[in-house]
Amino acid sequence: MAIAKILGIETEYGVVGGPDFDPTTASSLIVNAYAQQGRTRISWDFNDESPGTDARGIVGNGALAPMIETHLANTVLTNGARLYVDHAHPEYSAPECATPQEATLWDQAGEEVMRRAQLVANESLAPEHAIALYKNNSDGKGNSYGTHENYLVDRAVDFAAVVRAMVPHFVSRQVVVGAGKVGSETPFAAAADPSYQLSARAEFFEEVVGLETTLKRPIINTRDEPHCDAERFRRLHVICGDANMSPVATMVKLGSTALLLAALEDDGLKDFPSPPARPVRAIRDFSFDPSLRTTVEDEDGRRRGAWDYQDELWSLADRYVSRHGGAAVAGVDEVRDILVAWREMLDGVRDDPESVADRVDWVAKRRIVEGYRERYGLGARDAKLRAIDLQYHDVRRDKSLALRVGLRATHDEETVRRAVAEAPTSTRAFFRGECVRRFPDSIVSANWDSLVFDVGHGPLQRIPMMDPTRGTQGLVGPLFRDNPTAGALVDALNG
Repeated sequence: MAIAKILGIETEYGVVGGPDFDPTTASSLIVNAYAQQGRTRISWDFNDESPGTDARGIVGNGALAPMIETHLANTVLTNGARLYVDHAHPEYSAPECATPQEATLWDQAGEEVMRRAQLVANESLAPEHAIALYKNNSDGKGNSYGTHENYLVDRAVDFAAVVRAMVPHFVSRQVVVGAGKVGSETPFAAAADPSYQLSARAEFFEEVVGLETTLKRPIINTRDEPHCDAERFRRLHVICGDANMSPVATMVKLGSTALLLAALEDDGLKDFPSPPARPVRAIRDFSFDPSLRTTVEDEDGRRRGAWDYQDELWSLADRYVSRHGGAAVAGVDEVRDILVAWREMLDGVRDDPESVADRVDWVAKRRIVEGYRERYGLGARDAKLRAIDLQYHDVRRDKSLALRVGLRATHDEETVRRAVAEAPTSTRAFFRGECVRRFPDSIVSANWDSLVFDVGHGPLQRIPMMDPTRGTQGLVGPLFRDNPTAGALVDALNG
């Protein structure tokens, strides 16, 4: 039986401005500004980090945490998230969530965290040094940064099966969840010279499978760092997705992937379509063609387009839910909503793209770009259109074009504001967030799978959290009620 698909998103934000226009300094100012407002100043614990461990059994050179992370701003929030500087970008890593709708909510909370941090940081800067943040995936000069998804997978599933099953999805899902992009940035795209792409990120991928995340990026990332019991669980670290401004697109991106992983765990590979013979070429060629007419040859010699792949995968997920239910992913109503939204978006982009402009980012963005181009008589590759693209992703409420185009909401603003401060109640993130909120002066450090306490006497106490499905409000809520101090809580846990 498929295990619970605990999931979440890590987002590196584009950053412009700051003293000397240095992105590392600007990113540090953003993270520190939020921490110094009293939200939290608890440091991150790197003892259990192993980003160089490869699912193929290889241990690479990147097995230690990057120096930029350990020596710069890095903190834990009361909502269970991590806020830090990663490769000269401020990054918000959302807390572990139990369902795609939850993960979408705490991803939106990350946007609000960045919005507030930006406001606070800019209060101390001269106007000419003001920092601007963008929830996007590249700087327009060939440098890309990630929006990474994470899914809990049963360790018993062979990693080769994960690759075989998920490559068709990852190369094709951009037809419904791509963020859209004006022009191109890489040498690989130069020959095609697209004026508009489905995906902001697709052109940056160079391998099918690999460990890297910043060079020679793979469609399937092999980082084997589960942040939990490695004997039972694997964390599928997905790096090929776009930064969505549409909450519905985020929900479908997470929900469709989680359903397919659950289907793989329960039914194996038999229903999955054959992958493209050349997956890297496919993910790029599909992105270059908003008409959706491009087809590629699969490993069995059949030709499919991105839409065809998604149609088959939707049918696979729908059959899976009919046979097994979708309890590993979400409740009955939420699973139905995911399947309905996925189907509507898929049919919409083929039959009437304007009908899904309130859910599909690449359609919404293209409508703005084309309207501006026609109004001012611009060429399809005019630099002003790239500026429109960037402004779509601006986190500032008075600047963001995404906030003006009528994207359909999944949660109201008050719910998002609560998620900025409060952790999900359905995973171990609740325990982490509540400890940070209640006992900030007694926590030395924290990470995904443990907390280190200093209760004022005796040695430091490490509290492990090796199962992401535990530490929920239902399980540990009474512990907080009955143990109002950090010392009492630690004694109760040790007892």
